[in-house]
Amino acid sequence: MGNLHTYCIYVCVSHIRFWHGDNLPFDGPGGILAHAFFPRTHREGDIHFDFDESWTVGNELGTDLLQVAAHEFGHVLGLLHSLEPGAIMSPFYSFSYPLQLSEDDKKGIQYLYGPRPQTLLQIPTETNEIITSAPDACHTDFDAVSVIRGELFFFKASYAWRIREGRLQAGYPALASRHWRGIPEKIGAAYEDKKGNIWFFEGSNYWVFDAEHKIKGPDPLHTIGLPVTDIQAALCLKEDHVHRTYFFKSGNYWRLDSQDTAFQRSIQEHWSGIPDEIDAAFQDAHGFVIFISRRQYWKFDSVQRKVLEGYPRSVGADFFGCSMP
Repeated sequence: MGNLHTYCIYVCVSHIRFWHGDNLPFDGPGGILAHAFFPRTHREGDIHFDFDESWTVGNELGTDLLQVAAHEFGHVLGLLHSLEPGAIMSPFYSFSYPLQLSEDDKKGIQYLYGPRPQTLLQIPTETNEIITSAPDACHTDFDAVSVIRGELFFFKASYAWRIREGRLQAGYPALASRHWRGIPEKIGAAYEDKKGNIWFFEGSNYWVFDAEHKIKGPDPLHTIGLPVTDIQAALCLKEDHVHRTYFFKSGNYWRLDSQDTAFQRSIQEHWSGIPDEIDAAFQDAHGFVIFISRRQYWKFDSVQRKVLEGYPRSVGADFFGCSMP
């Protein structure tokens, strides 16, 4: 133990409900179980447990308090989430008894408190939560998909998956509100405009963010010239050095012009071969438009005005590496 450097931290544990003064509200039974604050943050050492969970110890009759507490103490010590199944620091709760550290858990804590590494780990300045479950990307359709800051984000319910250079990033899926606080729990469509602002749509409203900072919303869709609600997909398309914004719903699309007025057309007039009911659309790095409907996607050539041969293909297989049934 002589080689270990020491780090002293005071821990405050609370069982609380819903809004509790840190802008990270709990959500009742299920969902978010607890969260903790990392070292060197303004609330370091604080751990909050959701009072509304059915807490138990050593059995599957409820949520095991010791297992969740061990996870949160890991965050208090500075550990990030682990992608290793069954690890204490996995972001998703699954009952395991007796409580044991995985090899990844051990390596993480040794990295922080064993012999000092050549480069120090950058500890984040926000909390991390442990949540009960998230949709399986291999067995779900998605509510929205968008390229944001050059990365591909898939949205389902309150969760987001983040893909960079074709690879799912560590720590995902995660709650979308970790990036964009103030968006609704479910979104119907999303896109990034030519200025880099991110637009989210749900029901009759929209929200606009500059990076992770909300600058507008919720505002009614009619204020931007859209005569419909419940948009299913949104697309910012760069064609001939001009950015055009399209919105899709039930076999029709609307394009906003510079005067913020929209005209309606049938999808088949402009996007022949695409399903009438689509869930998401985005332009890929090669200029093709990707249309997603349920668990399949179509790649559309905007110059030739046609779907490429070999489509539709599987979203799960091509974007998430899922095995085909």
